[in-house]
Amino acid sequence: MNLFITGIDTNAGKTFVTELLTRSLRKAGFDTVAMKPISCGEPEDSRRLRAAADNELSMDEVTPVAYAAPLAPIEAARLEGRSFDSSEVLPIIERLHRTHRSLLVEGVGGWLVPLAQDYSTADLAKAIGFPVLLVVRNRLGALNHTLLTLESIAAHGLTCEGIVLNNHPEDVGDLAADGNRRLLSKLTNIPILFEISPGQSDLKIAVA
Repeated sequence: MNLFITGIDTNAGKTFVTELLTRSLRKAGFDTVAMKPISCGEPEDSRRLRAAADNELSMDEVTPVAYAAPLAPIEAARLEGRSFDSSEVLPIIERLHRTHRSLLVEGVGGWLVPLAQDYSTADLAKAIGFPVLLVVRNRLGALNHTLLTLESIAAHGLTCEGIVLNNHPEDVGDLAADGNRRLLSKLTNIPILFEISPGQSDLKIAVA
């Protein structure tokens, strides 16, 4: 199972979902490893993904490109006099893909966040070519953000494998949650593969 994991926005829960999926797939017998090729700010997300795969990868493999400022990558790179180049990450992704049955790649920010001039997370996902898993934070506004993201994924020639509906602790009691759950199934042809509860520690993975 190889997936590019993106979210409808920053703080949708991408790292939590990637971490959870990595641990669950490994428990099910896969040699899954996870990476976040680009990070901005503190590398806590990268450390969590590394730990989820039992520290099998080095930090440089998990996150080849790291910027200090917690900003959009294009701006964080500018502050350091740098410019993102996909050649910094694609060879590592290709090698990990060759050497592992299962690789999860977590994007940075939302689907169209700019990494460099005229190059976005979506362009990186297209270069990688994995099916996309979309993390949807279950709150007011999710329907619009989800539909726009799915439209853009298709426009980039990629397949969305499924949706993960993330019930974030901060959104408990949001009146939109039940409607989102029901309407996403009606408004899209994309399956909700998992619905995650606050504090959930594993996923049920069906091994083919």
